[in-house]
Amino acid sequence: MRILTGIQPSGKLHWGNYFGAMKSMFDLQEKGENFMFIANYHAMTSVRDGAKLREATRDVALDYLACGLDPEKTVMYRQSDVPEVQELAWYLSCLTPMGLLERCHSYKDKLAHGLDATHGLFAYPVLMAADILIMNADLVPVGKDQKQHLEVTRDLAQKFNNAYGEIFKLPDAYIPETVATIPGTDGQKMSKSYHNTIELFEPANSIKKKVMGIVTDSKTMEEPKEPEGNSIYELYKLFATGEEVEEMASSFRAGNYGYGHAKKALLAAYHRLFDPYREKREKLAADPSMLEDILSDGAKRARKSAAPLMEKVRSAVGI
Repeated sequence: MRILTGIQPSGKLHWGNYFGAMKSMFDLQEKGENFMFIANYHAMTSVRDGAKLREATRDVALDYLACGLDPEKTVMYRQSDVPEVQELAWYLSCLTPMGLLERCHSYKDKLAHGLDATHGLFAYPVLMAADILIMNADLVPVGKDQKQHLEVTRDLAQKFNNAYGEIFKLPDAYIPETVATIPGTDGQKMSKSYHNTIELFEPANSIKKKVMGIVTDSKTMEEPKEPEGNSIYELYKLFATGEEVEEMASSFRAGNYGYGHAKKALLAAYHRLFDPYREKREKLAADPSMLEDILSDGAKRARKSAAPLMEKVRSAVGI
């Protein structure tokens, strides 16, 4: 089984990225062939500063390596280092109905949050389809907001197969339901678009300020509280053990347990998990040549994997 994951370097990675995509990818490293690409072409729809894009691409690679990506088990590469992706995107675009792209929810959502209505943003699902199909992926871990794009990928693969013969397999989505939606500091889904994220490796004092500032209702410390649906509790469940989660739930329901107590417990649970990752990241960042070697090797392995399929595609379309 071949598993493919992509991540945009459009900003600092946050708790939602880790529990919504990264952790499931690390868990899947033992279950098949893993490919992970840093989608720097996709990031250009929102990042217009070359230096920032290069830095963000490097940061994503460091974050993944620090948190558990094993380059021996997962092929990690920059999207831009595999030119076959753009080539395939053009072939697919020649078969993509405009109406299919016009129905994509993500495009409308991003326009609503201030992104420019560019062709790149509109055609994003076609490039995403090329990313997935070029690696012959069986399984693609995605968030609920990306599920429609995977359905577009399957539609385009089928259209291509109908036109040119059975070239592409139809990939399946993998959505870890238990962590499908990660609440942000304001109670909405954690997203850079909503400015409500807590970054994985921002300074400790900044993380503390954000955690202690998580929006809650106005119930007093003495009042009993229902833990389910409470942002602090929902975040705590991601970091804590089952026993610790039950203890917090009981404390909320019993009363005389304030949101401040819960926020301190959440902060402690974060540090317990991420302090070792932070230390590892600092060591990796101190050796930039090693990081570049990992990415370059990943690109070579990715291109080697893509080559046989691209030969079939070019032959089929007449190139």
